Amino acid sequence: MALRILGIETSCDETAAAVVADGTRVLSNVVHSQIHLHERWRGVVPEVASRSHTMRILPIVQQALDDAGMAPQELDAIAVTHRPGMIGCLLVGMAAAKALALRFSLPLIGVDHVQAHVHTALLAEPNLRMPSLSLVASGGHTAMYLMRAPLDTERLGTTRDDAAGEALDKGAALLGLPYPGGPSIENAAQGGNRRAFDLPRSLLGPDSLDFSFSGLKTSLLYRLRGPGATEPERQLGEQELRDLAASYQEAVVDALVHKIVRAAERHEAQSLCIGGGVARNARLRERLAAERRLRGLQLVLPPMALCSDNGAMIALMGFLQLQRGLIADMALEPTATPQAGGKAKSR
Repeated sequence: MALRILGIETSCDETAAAVVADGTRVLSNVVHSQIHLHERWRGVVPEVASRSHTMRILPIVQQALDDAGMAPQELDAIAVTHRPGMIGCLLVGMAAAKALALRFSLPLIGVDHVQAHVHTALLAEPNLRMPSLSLVASGGHTAMYLMRAPLDTERLGTTRDDAAGEALDKGAALLGLPYPGGPSIENAAQGGNRRAFDLPRSLLGPDSLDFSFSGLKTSLLYRLRGPGATEPERQLGEQELRDLAASYQEAVVDALVHKIVRAAERHEAQSLCIGGGVARNARLRERLAAERRLRGLQLVLPPMALCSDNGAMIALMGFLQLQRGLIADMALEPTATPQAGGKAKSR
C-alpha cells in the first residue's frame, strides 16, 4: 500500500498543504498566497503573515485532504516545515501538524524548507540522474547544492548578502514597480534591451560558488539617482523603464547561470534542477535550456506550482525521512536558520 504523507508549509507568506503518495504522486497541492496582504509594505511583515496563517491553516489542510479524497486517519505521517523561516509563521504550521499527529497517532516529521526545494527535482522527475546540481533561488535563499542521493546533499555556495529574489524585489521598488518584484521586473522587461545598461555581475573571484547581489542593487540606485544617490528621483520614460528592467533582470540571471556553469565544470553531475520562486522566471529557464556548457546534463525545470513554497515538497521530504526512520517528537521546535552546511538531516 502506498505511503501517504500530508505536508504542511508555513515558513513565510504561503499557507500550503499537500498529500503525496510514495514520494511521487501529488494527490493534492493547495497554496494560499498572502501577496495582497503585504504589497503595501513591499515585503513580508511577520506579524501579519503569522496571523493570516492562523486563520487559513485548518481550511487549507482540510481542502488538501478533500482534494486527495481521504480522511486524516488514512494518512501515514504528517510532515511540517520547522526550519528555516519566520518563527511565528513556523509555529502555526507546527501547531497544526502536532495536533493532527497527536489526534490520529501519526508520526511527526520535521522538514528543512531549503532541503525540500533541493529535492523538488524528485517530484518533477522521479528518474532524476545522480549526482544532481540544484539551485535554490527565492526571496529568502540563494544557494547551490550537490545531491549525491536523496537526503545526501552538500551546499556548494550561498549568498553573501541579498538573495536573488530579494534583489529583484528591491530593484522593482527602485523602479517604482509593484510587489512582488520578480514578476513585475519580468513583465516590465518585455520589449526591453537587455544590454542597454552596463550593470555589474559580482562573481567573487574565479573559484567562488557564492553569490552576491547587493552591488547590483546599489548600481541601479546610482543609475537612477546619481553617484551617492543624492539626486532627486526622476520619471522614467516607458522604453527606458523596459531597458532598465531587462538589463537588471539579465544581470541577476547572468550571475546565477555563471555560477551554475562553474559548479557543473567543477563537480561531477548528471543533472540540474532549479527551485524557489526565482525558478519561475522565464528568462532564467530560457538561458539554462540554451546554455551549451550545460547540454550534457539532464535539465529538470519543475512545474511553476512546485517552484514557489508548497506542501508537496514538504510531503516528499516527509516520505524520504520516514523511510529512514527520521521521525521527530513533540518537542520539535522551530528554527530560523537552515541546517548547518546544508546537510540533509532531521531529528
